[in-house]
Amino acid sequence: MSIEQRLQELGIELPEVSPPLASYVPVMVQGDLAFVSGQLPFIDGELVTGTLGDDVDVDRAMAAARACGLMILAQLQGVIGSLDKVERIVKLGGFVASTPSFTDQHKVVNGASDLMFEVFDEAGRHARAAVGVPSLPLGAAVEVDAVIAIRGN
Repeated sequence: MSIEQRLQELGIELPEVSPPLASYVPVMVQGDLAFVSGQLPFIDGELVTGTLGDDVDVDRAMAAARACGLMILAQLQGVIGSLDKVERIVKLGGFVASTPSFTDQHKVVNGASDLMFEVFDEAGRHARAAVGVPSLPLGAAVEVDAVIAIRGN
């Protein structure tokens, strides 16, 4: 089954790619690795903003991290043409806007990690960082970037 068929089976629709907000490219392919810049969480066209431990709960933030993961896949597909070229999700980096006392960043970033396993099965398992930060661009609650091994490039 192709990844596109898998997405349909799961009822997952990738979002339209968003242009970069600053001086960078969304995806850089070097050899057999694709480096996907940090993606912000848009749900129903609106940026999920706020701070964990203050005005955003873990469930909302997990959904935001999943939205970041969906944008990672959309950006990647836009550059490599087909997600069937994905050999493995190598690493995700999750950044969570949070108060100093909030310590569940790992749970938040599971939103993106679980998506990768759901879509790519064992090839979706990856190394990861989940880091609390005081703020993110545009007030986003979460940002996720990725390193992805691709074949046939």
